[in-house]
Amino acid sequence: MLEFRAVARWIVFALFCGSAVISIAAWVVRTRRLSPFSALSRGLRSLSDPILRPVEARVVRAGGTPAQAGWWLVIGVAVAGVVLLSLLDWAASIILQIGDAAGGGPRALLRLGVVVAYNVFFIALLARVIGSWLGAFQFSRWMRPAYVLTNWLVEPLRRILPPMGMFDLSPLAALFVLWAIERLLLSLI
Repeated sequence: MLEFRAVARWIVFALFCGSAVISIAAWVVRTRRLSPFSALSRGLRSLSDPILRPVEARVVRAGGTPAQAGWWLVIGVAVAGVVLLSLLDWAASIILQIGDAAGGGPRALLRLGVVVAYNVFFIALLARVIGSWLGAFQFSRWMRPAYVLTNWLVEPLRRILPPMGMFDLSPLAALFVLWAIERLLLSLI
């Protein structure tokens, strides 16, 4: 498993470097640091345009300029790489925890169930908060599961906590309550 994660890290690093090279090549041609009619510029453009054209279309639709597409590509590859590597690390730790719990008996399996349930609720709360920042609210197809998983705890806390202007502290309070419940259950097992 360690070899797989090391290979994944190298692949993500190579993709990041490749996107940076493509971005720099597009920038050099678009800012006319090279003559746009030279063979090198045409070659760089033919290599970078098929990759940057979809990113450029998205950036322009979102109100940006086409010159920003290369940097958005680099940022997107970096963020996607970090998310992918984090998910791989998370999956590897879950597999190791399941292996340890299977050898530890029923109490270990119960402890694992509590930890996994806490992690699922934590991710749902995090998705709910980040989604609200990005404008994806409760009835969005992608956000509905996060709200279904967390409404039972967040909504009562929202009614109890006083409003703090534009800030909603109920997800933070829900996270604290979930953490306390997890610690309590783990101490009882």
